[in-house]
Amino acid sequence: MSFTINYLTRIEFGDDALFQLDETLQRLNIKRPLLITDKGLSSSSIINKVIDASSYVTPSLIYDATPSNPTEAAVGEALETMRRQECDGLIAFGGGSCIDLSKAVRLLATHPGPLRQYAAIEKGSEKITSNMPDLIAVPTTAGTGSEVGRATLITMHDNRKLGLLSPHLIPTTAICDPELTMDLPRSLTATTGMDAIAHCIETYLSPKINPPAEAIALDGLSRAITNIEAAVNEQNDISVRSEMMMASLEGALAFQKGLGGVHSLSHALGGYHDLNLHHGTLNAVLLPAVLRFNESYCMEKYKRISSIINVKVDETPDQFFYNLNKKLNIPTRLRDMGVPEDILEEAAQWALEDHSTATNPRPLDTDDLYNLLVEAY
Repeated sequence: MSFTINYLTRIEFGDDALFQLDETLQRLNIKRPLLITDKGLSSSSIINKVIDASSYVTPSLIYDATPSNPTEAAVGEALETMRRQECDGLIAFGGGSCIDLSKAVRLLATHPGPLRQYAAIEKGSEKITSNMPDLIAVPTTAGTGSEVGRATLITMHDNRKLGLLSPHLIPTTAICDPELTMDLPRSLTATTGMDAIAHCIETYLSPKINPPAEAIALDGLSRAITNIEAAVNEQNDISVRSEMMMASLEGALAFQKGLGGVHSLSHALGGYHDLNLHHGTLNAVLLPAVLRFNESYCMEKYKRISSIINVKVDETPDQFFYNLNKKLNIPTRLRDMGVPEDILEEAAQWALEDHSTATNPRPLDTDDLYNLLVEAY
């Protein structure tokens, strides 16, 4: 059974929500949608699910070269495909990378380049208007929440991974069908799940005042903590997959409060093209160190988090998540992900300039960020 949520955007949620795709295209008057996905999905049987759910999608209207960390170059390629095929709307089908890429494509479809001028650190948010083609986001992972988020993270030509932030970037409609996550490998289920957990924690800890967002973040954290191990170990449980997809959704709905040091650092490291580092894995590895750093500034909130995640008497939240990473077979050190030590100073400087640094509960300078990277290394 699926249901509709109207909160920040229109959300079709449930284990048959994908069947709302044709109706959604008709409602938005999209006749020639460009489907943006990646090679892994386009070469698997799952692509047939979205094609079968829509009479509008054809093989010629598919762009499937989305990188695992979306790049400025890929945005240009997808935009050229959209223009060449005379598409009048977009469907993002995949994980956060496909959805983020689609957001940047819809922006440049109606806004002049270069893309960098719209980055938050370039004070570009005010340049982004609502004049964009409609975007339908269909996530196939439960982690990024990009289907309801106001941000897109794009790696520029110079390796800087920059965030573009605007409520106008939120997809027109999100179609969240947990059936689409059933075939995710265990490793991706784990790392995307930890991505959702990091979102919920960092938005809750952000010093901005937004009690509704905090309530949503805590509910998402509770759902994720209760279900992540079962999602990894019991691949075919649709109720567990549904809970993880809702946790992911809620983490992103709470983004209105901003994020923090975990994301500043993961954005910086995620920009290195040649390393191809997975965002959710980075968040999982960095979370314990950043939690230790912030603890003295968030004592009351840490008590609330501890009660939700059910830490042991002799355990702290950072220890809990370090141990959870081990249980889920996620790397516990940056070196285990192949991060070279000689980039840490540069990454710390990039992290300082990231838009998420401003909403970390404890102020951060370059030395703090470098020390956090060393601690997690």
